[in-house]
Amino acid sequence: MKQLFTVAMLLVASWAGAQPNPVSWQWSAKHVEGNTFELIFTAHIQSGWNTYSIKMEPGGPVPTSFNFTSGDHYTLGKMTEEGKIKEGYDKLFDQDVIKIYEKATYVQQVEVNDYSKPIEGYLEFMTCNDVTCLPPKSIEFSFPLQKPSSDDKAESGNPGTEQSAQSTLEVPTLESKDQSNWSPASGTQEINTTGFPKPTSIRWTASADETGNPNEFIININADIDDGWNTYSMFMDEGGPIPTSLIWENEGEAFSRIDGTQEVASKKKEGKDPLFDNMEVVKILHQVTYQQKIHANSLPINVSVMVDYMICNDQSCMPVQEDLTIPLADESGSTLAVTPPNMSIPDDAELIDNRIESLQSSLDQPLGNCEEDSEANTGLLWIFIMGFLGGLLALLTPCVFPMIPLTVSFFTKGSKDRKSGIRNGLIYGASIVVIYVSIGLLITAIAGPKALNELSTNWISNSIFFLIFVLFALSFFGIYEITLPSAIANRSDNIAEKGGLIGTFFMAFTLAVVSFSCTGPIIGTALVQSVTSGKLGPALVMMGFSSALALPFGLFAAFPAWLNSLPKSGSWMNTVKVVLGFLELALALKFLSVADMTSHWGFLRYELFMGLWIVIFGAMTLYLFGIIRFKMDGPRKQLAKPRLAFALVALAFTLYLMTGFMSNSRTMSYNSLNLMSGLAPPAHYNYFKPLPDPDPAIKSRYPSYSKCANNLNCFKDYHEGMAYAREVNKPVMLDFTGYGCVNCRKTEEYIWVKDDVWQKLANDYVLISLYTDDGKPLPDSTEVYSKITGERLRNVGYLWKDFQQVNFNQITQPLYVLTTPDEKIMARPRGYKEDAGDYNAFLECGLETFREYQDQELIGSR
Repeated sequence: MKQLFTVAMLLVASWAGAQPNPVSWQWSAKHVEGNTFELIFTAHIQSGWNTYSIKMEPGGPVPTSFNFTSGDHYTLGKMTEEGKIKEGYDKLFDQDVIKIYEKATYVQQVEVNDYSKPIEGYLEFMTCNDVTCLPPKSIEFSFPLQKPSSDDKAESGNPGTEQSAQSTLEVPTLESKDQSNWSPASGTQEINTTGFPKPTSIRWTASADETGNPNEFIININADIDDGWNTYSMFMDEGGPIPTSLIWENEGEAFSRIDGTQEVASKKKEGKDPLFDNMEVVKILHQVTYQQKIHANSLPINVSVMVDYMICNDQSCMPVQEDLTIPLADESGSTLAVTPPNMSIPDDAELIDNRIESLQSSLDQPLGNCEEDSEANTGLLWIFIMGFLGGLLALLTPCVFPMIPLTVSFFTKGSKDRKSGIRNGLIYGASIVVIYVSIGLLITAIAGPKALNELSTNWISNSIFFLIFVLFALSFFGIYEITLPSAIANRSDNIAEKGGLIGTFFMAFTLAVVSFSCTGPIIGTALVQSVTSGKLGPALVMMGFSSALALPFGLFAAFPAWLNSLPKSGSWMNTVKVVLGFLELALALKFLSVADMTSHWGFLRYELFMGLWIVIFGAMTLYLFGIIRFKMDGPRKQLAKPRLAFALVALAFTLYLMTGFMSNSRTMSYNSLNLMSGLAPPAHYNYFKPLPDPDPAIKSRYPSYSKCANNLNCFKDYHEGMAYAREVNKPVMLDFTGYGCVNCRKTEEYIWVKDDVWQKLANDYVLISLYTDDGKPLPDSTEVYSKITGERLRNVGYLWKDFQQVNFNQITQPLYVLTTPDEKIMARPRGYKEDAGDYNAFLECGLETFREYQDQELIGSR
């Protein structure tokens, strides 16, 4: 699912330049009684799109939220939410979400204390369909309420009545800014949430031809499409790319349509589209004309139409809306003036243009050829290997190991000949694989890939897994035994006695059941890790586990003489179980650590976590040396050589863990251990070693200069960082990040700490970290709006989010961009990727490109 989510986010990034307007908002106020009102917000959502419930937790898609400007002139009550709500797994975010379709209604109860001031604020929401999501939008609202009169039954618009919104709302798309028209009489505000540049790969025109009949015209809507691009026919099913549609905005009041719309294309291409899971689509290439016959109610009029369409090439798509106005003249030739919609930008507002021309011009053609090598997905291979290793461990437990010679002997002695004995052994092994893989598929069907987010971030699920792993550990220590009901084993054993293929299969099933007390904790551990790798994870980990478990039965059935080489059963198998118990206990702390960090509890920091691991592996070392004993252990004997070897390995690892408390002079924190990457909390998440202050001389000139992760110096303002880069003549790494960005933290904690990467970021680059979720207010109290998107920039986070969007056409974090000090991009921007070596190569390529660029500049200046 990580791959699917990455693809979806790449599509989002490419679509950021031209976006549809799938949601329109209305609101009204209704007097309830006394000074109590209901503020009613209604969202009209286009078919195929959805918003997200106010009841959702942060961490995935942005939930709808209503943010009221604080004041003592009113008191907020409860808010309710109604609509077509659907709760379930969303593949775009790999987690459970609460979606709302078609129409959403929010009712906020308020108690008014002072009617001289309006109730104001802004709402924020995110819109998605099955393919992509649009950036979160914020829309301001205002309720100038009036004190209710004694007569509470007045007409609409007066106190005591509901100022109702229209039942349907279609809003024209704006070229740059939001529309915001407040009508005190109706209490309704209509908002257009588009505001992004149009694509240059398609050009729309419109015209009208008279038919010869009075007031009757044919409207022609034409599109010229560049080579390599296409739109989609209006006569297509939904569920894939957006079919072209025409929304006639003033139909009824100004004109009526006659018959249907005709689609005339210079070239149509039908077939499967790989961008949309090979769905059958109808593409339109080069040119297309849509013809619609209308009858005007009167003349002159302006016919307003919005074209809702998607334009794609072989790599990406852009969902777009285009507004067109066709003036129709009367007999004298007079037409109505075409006026642009009113904008909601205050007259005294400050407009910020975040565009950097040199960044935009070098985005598609960076200075360097730092293409990332395509990598095969090895994640699933490691999941299989993890399961296989778990199966090998299970073979050494007392529930499984003694079964090997007994079962193989049964096949070789009870068969008619050697060939049939080998066949039965192989069928037995294959049955084990089928049984465990079926369990993995069942886990997928029940939990599904949605468990990814829950298992990786949710504090409840991680706390539960912590408890489960502790219970597994205690079971391995022999305090109690985890078993399945005996009736299951007895029933399986009875069927196995009947022989044949079914009997062989149920012999394997009997093994799976009776060995559960040993294999169950191992399977549980592997499954918890595998589900976070997507929907194939559980099946693959079980295939690996069962393959290792089945391998001896097939091999020993084919080569019975090998049985003599097996070690005898004995107390060493109990030793294996106890060691597994210590490992389960250590892994349990990993899940508790995740819950601690994501919930900001702050109690399981680096020192405590590492200290507990040292205690656990120290205790394992004492057990293997025979100093600590459990009740199922046999009489004390001289240590066998294998046990002594494992004891020395455990001792060495315990000493290795202790080196994690050594100070790292580079990061001014503890020494991060490579083997603990992904297991322990980051070293800077600690109790006793806060990061030092940055250089005061630089700080005095550049206030945003500060310490970032791993004691790296960084700027948190783009312009200050660029000014410093020009001063010292160093290349820049732009780090678009967020305080709540999980993958940003992973990059900082497990990649930036690598020596090669850290040295480059500390010494060779100027690091500029721009936090797109920074809630700090902008320095100037004047209202600030984006000149490009028309969105109000409410705080520092909005500013850098707009900067990222308009210059790089991306809205996801992390995003890493390498530039020269004169703001030219050196390599294609890089998103989240786990490979530290690849990240280092990315930085090295940027440095080499910068050196070549400087050489060329030097030659050019001569």
